[in-house]
Amino acid sequence: MTPLDLFIDPVCPWCLIGKARLDKALAARPDHGFSLAFHPFQLNPTMPREGMARADYLQAKFGQDRAVEMHVQLMEIARAEGIEIDLLGVQRQPNTLDAHRLIHWAGLEERQPQVVDAIMRAFWVEGRDIGRPEVLSEIAGTAGMDAAMVARLLASDADRDEIIARDAHARERGIKAVPTFIIGNRHAVEGAQPTALWLQVIDELHGEAPSTARH
Repeated sequence: MTPLDLFIDPVCPWCLIGKARLDKALAARPDHGFSLAFHPFQLNPTMPREGMARADYLQAKFGQDRAVEMHVQLMEIARAEGIEIDLLGVQRQPNTLDAHRLIHWAGLEERQPQVVDAIMRAFWVEGRDIGRPEVLSEIAGTAGMDAAMVARLLASDADRDEIIARDAHARERGIKAVPTFIIGNRHAVEGAQPTALWLQVIDELHGEAPSTARH
């Protein structure tokens, strides 16, 4: 199996789109040969632990006009890709450290894809505050994890330092934005790349066709 390391933040809309495009390629090539692993990268590591109103966050980071422009662009892309998203339903911009802790624990139980999908759906479709421990523990339970155990872990500082250290290590490696995909510990693919590119990469790995992907 070829390692495919995904550096994401669940509150990044391009991570949602990039993962959906990758998922389409993986579904089209069931023998893709990738082993997926998700790694932490916080877009807003200084976000208050309780989060903040998303409208205030967007205004401060992008300004009103740019925020509206981005919303329109994202809705058009999501509609074209058949990706379910409700941007107007997202009311809170959370701190994602605890979400990354949950993704880490899901990896120990080989449930990362299910948990990442559930977290992204909770945020982007259901408009839930994924910075709240009760939301994350419920998500864990629906993904087949022990919700009560996750709630106890979230109430502690378990693995907080490890997630922060892994995030810092990713930046030291040169990762500056998400999504970033590392193929086979060698080639970096940045951004929400189209499904066609991933199909080319998979075919190249199988020796079936040359890839035009820029690694």
